[in-house]
Amino acid sequence: MAFDYDLFVIGGGSGGVRAARVAAQGGARVALAEESRYGGTCVIRGCVPKKLMVFASEFPEAIAEAQAFGWTVHAGGFDWAAFRGKLDAELDRLEGVYRGILSNNGVETFDMRARLADPHTVELADGTRASARHILIAAGGHPVRPDLPGAEHALVSDDIFHLDRLPKSILVIGGGYIACEFACILNGLGVEVTQFYRGAQILRGFDDEARGLVSDEMIQSGVNLHLGTNIAEMTPVDGGYRVVATNGQEATYEQVMFATGRAPNTRDMGLEAAGVTLGRKGEIVVDRYSQTSVPSIHAIGDVTDRVNLTPVAIREGMAFVETVFNGNPTPVDHDLIPTAIFTQPEMGTVGLSEEDARERGPVEIYATSFRPMRESFAGRSARVLMKLVVCSETRRVLGCHIVAPGAGEMIQLAGIAVKMGATKEDFDRTVAVHPTMSEEIVTMKTPTRTA
Repeated sequence: MAFDYDLFVIGGGSGGVRAARVAAQGGARVALAEESRYGGTCVIRGCVPKKLMVFASEFPEAIAEAQAFGWTVHAGGFDWAAFRGKLDAELDRLEGVYRGILSNNGVETFDMRARLADPHTVELADGTRASARHILIAAGGHPVRPDLPGAEHALVSDDIFHLDRLPKSILVIGGGYIACEFACILNGLGVEVTQFYRGAQILRGFDDEARGLVSDEMIQSGVNLHLGTNIAEMTPVDGGYRVVATNGQEATYEQVMFATGRAPNTRDMGLEAAGVTLGRKGEIVVDRYSQTSVPSIHAIGDVTDRVNLTPVAIREGMAFVETVFNGNPTPVDHDLIPTAIFTQPEMGTVGLSEEDARERGPVEIYATSFRPMRESFAGRSARVLMKLVVCSETRRVLGCHIVAPGAGEMIQLAGIAVKMGATKEDFDRTVAVHPTMSEEIVTMKTPTRTA
């Protein structure tokens, strides 16, 4: 059978665009459909605009530090409209880059929704159909709102970037990295931030000691964090929302933001009719080569709900092309992925938490928490954490956890050593760079505790 394309990609995010580009560079006839903006969650409504907001929100502390170091600094108010104008322009530029990548590599694009008609056919929103030898679904995910009266009027993370003005007060619901990052961002931009999380501690799944310090520092910086707390009732009123918490407290907030989870974009895509198996949360079930239950259909990125990170989606896209078009079966490596949470302070992590490592066998914990030179000189109380989780038997470093300004930059480099299987003695043999915060990673000689 003759096909219109060798590959049809549904989704113009980082993973889908990378797969389309690389396949096309190898000579494949490739098409891609995207119903929204090119760049996907990361570029348009996630990592990139969020990080730019992080930068903006850090200046109040930087100005205070500058004064402590002898500078005469006069801070004015934050101009959200001016910042948003520059932000929108930057996102437009990046979207243009993504479109250019596809165009310059001969990928035919369709700016509309696409769904499956059968295992080899894609139906576009205008009713036209296209056949393809292989179909790659990289449709991403979306934030979800809880089933709560009034929740439809509240914000989710996508909405933050489109606000006409910043609210005077906001209630952030959730304890994951998205909730915590936006609580810190908005707090830094001068919004009065309250955060509810139903669990005992924020950032579930991360190292307990590390997330505990992040929580303490968020509270110290002004975030009104309530643990073990959720919304019992939410009612729109003049000036915002009246919220009754499960602890009985009542308050009115100008805005409420839900950051209580995300879901794969798999609804009404013709997946099940085409024979594609979906998981309990609506995710596309794939094997280690990103192949679905239908041999001609693969899926990568958040739509598979494996490891929902942009660099992982890109790796999955590259492995897909290597497997399907280059004849080199390449499973995706999801082990020892370094990651950063852009709270204030940041948390960088790679490998096992102390809690997970203990379940696998005896470990040694090397950890130190201290006030860095910069904060100490400025008279600030902010603390940082450097932590290594070491296997007692093999001496291999199983996990590295950093809570500090710039932790994301540090963990990228530490991640190389951990991925290579470095031992504690390898770290010890590395000469410290002095004076830095990160030198503590290679100068901790005595275990803090063993288990």
